[in-house]
Amino acid sequence: MNQTRRNTLFIAEVAVFTALAYLLDFVAGIVSLKIWPQGGSISIAMVPIFLVAYRWGIKGGLLTGFLLGFLQFVLGFSQVYTIVQGIIDYFIAFSVVGFSGVFASVTKKAIDDQNKGKWMSYVISGAFLGSALRYICHVISGIVFFGEYAPKGQPVAIYSLLYNGTYMLPNFIISAIFTIVLISALPKKMILQKGL
Repeated sequence: MNQTRRNTLFIAEVAVFTALAYLLDFVAGIVSLKIWPQGGSISIAMVPIFLVAYRWGIKGGLLTGFLLGFLQFVLGFSQVYTIVQGIIDYFIAFSVVGFSGVFASVTKKAIDDQNKGKWMSYVISGAFLGSALRYICHVISGIVFFGEYAPKGQPVAIYSLLYNGTYMLPNFIISAIFTIVLISALPKKMILQKGL
């Protein structure tokens, strides 16, 4: 495949998976129980970011995550109280999910070698890394911008760790499972794309 065609494919896949991630997060926001008053929901919106990251590497994952955060920020499907908080909770938090792509080459090699246990462990590791980095962004934002909501006597850092953990832990688990199921179901040649 020539470079122009690869670039076109890369841009098209990032656009489609970004739109899918946005749609998944939008639906999750509608059907969520609204138990997180300062933002947060259980969603599989990270799954498309993971898939692009495993297919195209960090570059694809970061771009897909950034564009998802941008869409949430611009289209009003976000809880933005200040510009800096919005940048941390949307642009940065979703971009760093793309760092799951550090496991792209080893995941592809394990898939190519038909080593299911190995590629699944790499997928889980990547999902954990991306989710953990996103969680850290939300915790920092919670400490800086949402400390007033902490119960009286509870340290703000503990409040932010717990609050954000209540939706990020399920997000990580559910997204990792969905990603593994999808990779298992997809033709392996779709995942074995060489990154740009």
